[in-house]
Amino acid sequence: MLSIMVTNLLLLLGLLTLLWGVSLRLRDASIIDIFWGLGFVVVAWSTRAQLTAPADVSLLLPIAATLWGVRLAVYLAARNLGHGEDRRYAAMRAARPRTFWWWSYLAVFLMQGVLCMIVSLPLQLGQIVPRPEGLTVFDGVGLALFTFGFVYESVADWQLARYKRDPANRGQVMDKGLWRNTRHPNYFGESVLWWGIWLVAAAAPDARWSVAGPLLITWLLLKFSGVVLLEQTIVQRRPAYADYIRRTNAFIPGPRKP
Repeated sequence: MLSIMVTNLLLLLGLLTLLWGVSLRLRDASIIDIFWGLGFVVVAWSTRAQLTAPADVSLLLPIAATLWGVRLAVYLAARNLGHGEDRRYAAMRAARPRTFWWWSYLAVFLMQGVLCMIVSLPLQLGQIVPRPEGLTVFDGVGLALFTFGFVYESVADWQLARYKRDPANRGQVMDKGLWRNTRHPNYFGESVLWWGIWLVAAAAPDARWSVAGPLLITWLLLKFSGVVLLEQTIVQRRPAYADYIRRTNAFIPGPRKP
């Protein structure tokens, strides 16, 4: 088990180091966002490639990772490429003009590799450790949750992209569709699908401690790189967002307040 995970880590860090070199050339650290989902695809299939006799049912895990990771990468590439460095990384660069080149390697690229390894624990352990033959209740519920979360996140991203394409909506607050009942339906969907992936992995009793993965991604989305980070300055740029915050749940969908 340990040798497989170490190999995954080294492979991931190697790819992130190459990507960091590209970011220095482009002066755009935000290309790391596009790789986020693809990193899980790499880890999932690298795990399977190292197993001598992987269980057929565990193939659900790398397939789920590929569906999610590739869709997210394509969406972020279409949204970000050609629009310059994301304001988050631009602010980091401005705060450390002389040291950002090496600081970004440690605090952005390598840190993302560490986070990916922890979040992807269900993808790795769910394939490595022995599991029951055939589909279980864990698999059924997990696949249902993954499907719901994947569709929810995808629809939310599509609705937001369509809204932004209309010049009349520039500077306005998106509060329609799935965005009416939660300020971050994409993050909610992503959290749900990771809990679904964990349940599929949890069909193997020895993989259940990989719950650290969905716990971490949910915490990141709620408290670190998701809701909190995105909303730090958005009210300054869009004053109407303050009312949106007051009336709309941050994460879990629910009725709007009057």
